[in-house]
Amino acid sequence: MIKLIDILKEEANKILVPRRSAEERQKNYLIATQKKIQQYIKNGGEGSLYLSNTPIKSLPDNLQVGGDLNLRNTQIRSLPDNLKVGGFLYLSSTPIKSLPDNLQVGGGLYLNNTPLAKKYTKEQIKQMVPGVKGNIYVQTY
Repeated sequence: MIKLIDILKEEANKILVPRRSAEERQKNYLIATQKKIQQYIKNGGEGSLYLSNTPIKSLPDNLQVGGDLNLRNTQIRSLPDNLKVGGFLYLSSTPIKSLPDNLQVGGGLYLNNTPLAKKYTKEQIKQMVPGVKGNIYVQTY
Protein backbone atom coordinates (compact mmCIF):
# COMPACT_ATOMS: atom_id res chain seq x y z
CA MET A 1 0.00 0.00 0.00
CA ILE A 2 1.41 3.41 -1.01
CA LYS A 3 1.33 6.02 1.67
CA LEU A 4 -0.04 9.45 0.88
CA ILE A 5 3.14 11.06 2.18
CA ASP A 6 5.24 9.11 -0.33
CA ILE A 7 3.03 10.28 -3.19
CA LEU A 8 3.24 13.90 -2.05
CA LYS A 9 7.04 13.75 -1.77
CA GLU A 10 7.30 12.28 -5.27
CA GLU A 11 5.00 14.93 -6.74
CA ALA A 12 6.80 17.75 -4.87
CA ASN A 13 10.09 16.73 -6.47
CA LYS A 14 8.48 17.04 -9.90
CA ILE A 15 6.88 20.41 -9.15
CA LEU A 16 9.97 22.05 -7.64
CA VAL A 17 12.31 21.29 -10.52
CA PRO A 18 13.49 24.60 -12.05
CA ARG A 19 12.26 24.99 -15.58
CA ARG A 20 15.10 27.28 -16.67
CA SER A 21 18.74 27.40 -15.78
CA ALA A 22 20.21 30.44 -14.03
CA GLU A 23 22.04 31.33 -17.23
CA GLU A 24 18.84 31.21 -19.24
CA ARG A 25 17.00 33.36 -16.70
CA GLN A 26 19.86 35.90 -16.74
CA LYS A 27 19.83 35.98 -20.56
CA ASN A 28 16.05 36.50 -20.61
CA TYR A 29 16.36 39.28 -18.01
CA LEU A 30 18.97 41.03 -20.17
CA ILE A 31 16.71 40.76 -23.24
CA ALA A 32 13.79 42.20 -21.25
CA THR A 33 16.00 45.07 -20.03
CA GLN A 34 17.15 45.86 -23.57
CA LYS A 35 13.51 45.89 -24.72
CA LYS A 36 12.70 48.28 -21.88
CA ILE A 37 15.43 50.67 -23.10
CA GLN A 38 14.25 50.43 -26.71
CA GLN A 39 10.66 51.12 -25.65
CA TYR A 40 11.85 54.11 -23.62
CA ILE A 41 13.66 55.51 -26.68
CA LYS A 42 10.63 54.81 -28.90
CA ASN A 43 8.46 56.75 -26.42
CA GLY A 44 10.68 59.83 -26.85
CA GLY A 45 12.99 59.49 -23.84
CA GLU A 46 10.63 61.35 -21.52
CA GLY A 47 10.77 60.81 -17.79
CA SER A 48 13.27 58.74 -15.88
CA LEU A 49 14.86 55.42 -16.81
CA TYR A 50 15.51 53.05 -13.92
CA LEU A 51 17.89 50.20 -14.74
CA SER A 52 19.49 49.63 -11.33
CA ASN A 53 20.27 46.02 -10.43
CA THR A 54 19.80 44.85 -14.03
CA PRO A 55 22.37 42.86 -16.06
CA ILE A 56 22.92 45.80 -18.46
CA LYS A 57 26.53 46.28 -19.58
CA SER A 58 26.14 49.00 -22.21
CA LEU A 59 23.72 51.63 -23.47
CA PRO A 60 22.75 52.55 -27.02
CA ASP A 61 24.51 55.51 -28.67
CA ASN A 62 22.92 58.96 -28.50
CA LEU A 63 20.65 58.03 -25.58
CA GLN A 64 18.77 61.01 -24.16
CA VAL A 65 16.97 60.77 -20.86
CA GLY A 66 14.55 63.52 -19.91
CA GLY A 67 14.64 62.68 -16.20
CA ASP A 68 16.99 60.60 -14.07
CA LEU A 69 19.06 57.67 -15.34
CA ASN A 70 19.65 55.09 -12.64
CA LEU A 71 22.36 52.52 -13.36
CA ARG A 72 23.28 51.65 -9.76
CA ASN A 73 24.58 48.14 -9.17
CA THR A 74 24.92 47.27 -12.86
CA GLN A 75 27.95 46.03 -14.79
CA ILE A 76 28.25 49.15 -16.96
CA ARG A 77 31.91 50.10 -17.56
CA SER A 78 31.51 53.12 -19.84
CA LEU A 79 28.84 55.40 -21.24
CA PRO A 80 28.06 56.17 -24.89
CA ASP A 81 29.14 59.45 -26.48
CA ASN A 82 26.53 62.20 -26.57
CA LEU A 83 24.67 60.86 -23.52
CA LYS A 84 22.27 63.50 -22.22
CA VAL A 85 20.51 63.12 -18.89
CA GLY A 86 18.04 65.82 -17.86
CA GLY A 87 18.05 64.88 -14.18
CA PHE A 88 20.44 62.91 -11.99
CA LEU A 89 22.80 60.19 -13.23
CA TYR A 90 23.32 57.37 -10.73
CA LEU A 91 26.39 55.22 -11.36
CA SER A 92 27.11 54.18 -7.76
CA SER A 93 28.45 50.67 -7.20
CA THR A 94 29.31 50.07 -10.86
CA PRO A 95 32.68 49.18 -12.42
CA ILE A 96 32.59 52.39 -14.52
CA LYS A 97 36.11 53.43 -15.47
CA SER A 98 35.55 56.36 -17.84
CA LEU A 99 33.10 59.09 -18.74
CA PRO A 100 32.62 60.60 -22.20
CA ASP A 101 33.89 64.18 -22.59
CA ASN A 102 30.56 65.35 -23.96
CA LEU A 103 28.41 63.92 -21.15
CA GLN A 104 25.58 66.27 -20.18
CA VAL A 105 23.81 65.89 -16.84
CA GLY A 106 21.21 68.39 -15.65
CA GLY A 107 21.34 67.21 -12.03
CA GLY A 108 23.97 65.53 -9.91
CA LEU A 109 26.34 62.71 -10.83
CA TYR A 110 26.65 59.87 -8.32
CA LEU A 111 29.92 57.93 -8.60
CA ASN A 112 30.01 56.53 -5.07
CA ASN A 113 31.91 53.27 -4.71
CA THR A 114 33.25 53.18 -8.30
CA PRO A 115 36.79 52.92 -9.72
CA LEU A 116 36.44 56.58 -10.80
CA ALA A 117 35.67 57.67 -7.22
CA LYS A 118 38.71 55.80 -5.96
CA LYS A 119 41.04 57.22 -8.61
CA TYR A 120 39.92 60.86 -8.96
CA THR A 121 38.73 63.68 -6.73
CA LYS A 122 35.43 65.44 -7.24
CA GLU A 123 37.28 68.44 -8.71
CA GLN A 124 39.21 66.27 -11.20
CA ILE A 125 36.00 64.60 -12.37
CA LYS A 126 34.29 67.99 -12.74
CA GLN A 127 37.13 69.08 -15.05
CA MET A 128 36.77 65.86 -17.09
CA VAL A 129 33.01 66.31 -17.55
CA PRO A 130 32.12 70.01 -17.45
CA GLY A 131 28.62 69.20 -18.75
CA VAL A 132 27.50 68.10 -15.26
CA LYS A 133 25.35 70.93 -13.84
CA GLY A 134 24.81 69.56 -10.33
CA ASN A 135 27.09 68.17 -7.64
CA ILE A 136 29.39 65.21 -8.14
CA TYR A 137 29.37 62.57 -5.41
CA VAL A 138 32.48 60.40 -5.06
CA GLN A 139 32.30 58.74 -1.67
CA THR A 140 33.99 55.35 -1.40
CA TYR A 141 33.06 52.60 1.04
